Order: sequence, then C-alpha cells, then structure tokens
Amino acid sequence: MLILLAFGIGVVAGLRAMLVPAAVAWAAHLGWIDLSGTWLSWLAHPWTPWIATLLAVGELVTDKLPTTPSRKQPPAFAARIAMGALGGAAIGIAGGALWLGLAAGAVGGIAGTLGGAAIRARLAAALGRDLPAALIEDVAGIALAIAVLSAAA
Repeated sequence: MLILLAFGIGVVAGLRAMLVPAAVAWAAHLGWIDLSGTWLSWLAHPWTPWIATLLAVGELVTDKLPTTPSRKQPPAFAARIAMGALGGAAIGIAGGALWLGLAAGAVGGIAGTLGGAAIRARLAAALGRDLPAALIEDVAGIALAIAVLSAAA
C-alpha cells in the first residue's frame, strides 16, 4: 500500500509540482502523517502549509498562461520528479520505508508528468481549448492528493 500511495503523490507532482509540498505540509500539520524528528519535520511547521499553498496557487495560475513552458522541459521535469520524491519520502517516512517511498514518488513524478501532458493534450483537443482541460487537471491533482494523503493517515 505504501508504494501505491507514494507513487500516487508522485503522480500529483507530475500534474502540479507545488501541490505536493502544500498537500504534504497540510497532512503533516493536521496530523495525518507524522514527520516529527525527521529531516522533513519542517513540513509540519505552522507556517509551511500556508507558504506552500501560496506557491501552489501561484503554479495553478501560471500554468494557464500561454508563455508557460512545457512540463516536459528539463527544469520543469526535474522539479516534478524532485517534488514526487519529496512527497514519496514523506509517505515513506510515515510508513517506515523512506527509500522505498522516495523511489516510488520519483517514478510517480515521471508517470504523472508524461501521462498528465498526454491526457491534457487529448482533453484540450476534444474540448477545443486548453483552459477547460487545465482546470480538469487541477481538480484531478487536488482530489488525488487528498485521496492519497487521507489514505496514508
């Protein structure tokens, strides 16, 4: 189960990278996952969920801009893998398997990046515009993050 949850949070990172630290910070802050005494304990700090949420909202907005580069460009792709690994590590720590969670989160980040881009492109083509597809992707990412972290609780 831990591998699936870590992979799932990685997929979220592939959809929206900054959604992962925000969701994990809220989960830690609310006591859904215990990161106390670990190198990720800073995610449970009272300010972290708020700051990470602002960054996630900024990403949700900038994702809709026509000048935003592809998520498959090396810097964006690397950030999504890193955020997937971070989220997977948090789930792994909470479940007693840091490295397994980190690896599954990174692989989920790759799958979410490539799969999310392909699905969004198909949705945009079917809907005739990118904005509705992007909004559907936002909702899917948020819902998946909530589902994964509530299951990890």
